[in-house]
Amino acid sequence: MTDSLTHDQIWTALDALGARYGLTPSGLARKAGLDPTTFNRSKRVTPEGRQRWPSTESIAKVLQATGASLDEFMALVSASRSARGRRLTRPLIGLQEAGGAGYFDEAGFATGGGWDEIDVLADADEHSYALEISGDAMTPIYRDGDIVIVSPAAAVRKGDRVVVKTAAGDILARELKRQTARTIELHSVNPAYPDLALGKDEVKWMARIIWASQ
Repeated sequence: MTDSLTHDQIWTALDALGARYGLTPSGLARKAGLDPTTFNRSKRVTPEGRQRWPSTESIAKVLQATGASLDEFMALVSASRSARGRRLTRPLIGLQEAGGAGYFDEAGFATGGGWDEIDVLADADEHSYALEISGDAMTPIYRDGDIVIVSPAAAVRKGDRVVVKTAAGDILARELKRQTARTIELHSVNPAYPDLALGKDEVKWMARIIWASQ
C-alpha cells in the first residue's frame, strides 16, 4: 500500500469487493478463511481512536477466495477515491411494509412514493434500494433491523442472498438454493424455518442482495 492510500479508501474498496460478490464484511472474511469479525466496522478503529488497516495477507486471501484480481481491487480503490465526498442515497423501506402495493414495478425496481432515504456505498448501482430486515428467517446472517442493499439489475446465481416478492404479495429475504425453468428453491438459513419451493408463477420478481449493514 502506498502513502497516498487512505484508511477509508482501502476499507471502502474491501466493502465494495464483498458487495460485488454478494458478501457482507463478515461473509467476505469467512470466505477468505479468516475470523468472521476481521472486517467488522467496529474493528476498523480501536477504542482509543487508532485506525486499524487490513493486512496485506488478509487482502491476498480475499482475492484468492473470490477469484478477483489485484487490478480489480485497485480499480475499486480508485473508485473510492473519486467517490470520496460524494453523497449517495437510495430509497429505504421496511421489509414488511414493502409487501404493500405501489413500491415496486413488475420487475422489482423501486417506484412510487412512501420511501425514506439512506446513505449507501458508492459502489451500489443506480437501480439499487435499501430494505430493513424484519423477522429472523435469515438469522444469524441478517438480524431484525439490519439494512440490506438490493439490486434488481444484478445477475442472480445459486447461493446468492436474495429478496423475493411472491404473487401473494409477500416479501421474503432468503438464499437461492436452486432455480430451474419451473421452480425457485429458497433456503431460509435459520433452521427453525423450512426451505421453500415456489413455482415460477408464484414469484413476481427476485433481486440480489449486494450489501448488508453489520
